[in-house]
Amino acid sequence: MSGETYIGVAHLELHIPEARNLKAKRAPVRSLVEKIRNRHQVLVIEADHQDLYQRASLAICALSTNPVDAEARLQRVEKTINLNWRGHILSWDVEVIQS
Repeated sequence: MSGETYIGVAHLELHIPEARNLKAKRAPVRSLVEKIRNRHQVLVIEADHQDLYQRASLAICALSTNPVDAEARLQRVEKTINLNWRGHILSWDVEVIQS
């Protein structure tokens, strides 16, 4: 196989100020993850802060044969997050690497 593959990875840090326990955190984070998965062809996982109730860290991955496409897909994911997330977005970092 001679085709190149590009992996776009976004790291997202969220603050959930209204969450007072882990159960209260779960609903808004799960809702956001499902919206991202349903609207975009990307992998989304909760990557860190599973034990903190007001923080969430998500890793989002997009695969493509074109680096511009991988980055554009993650930009569309960022738009979805901005439109649907009611808490605070602490950070959004994107990296595209060739595999």
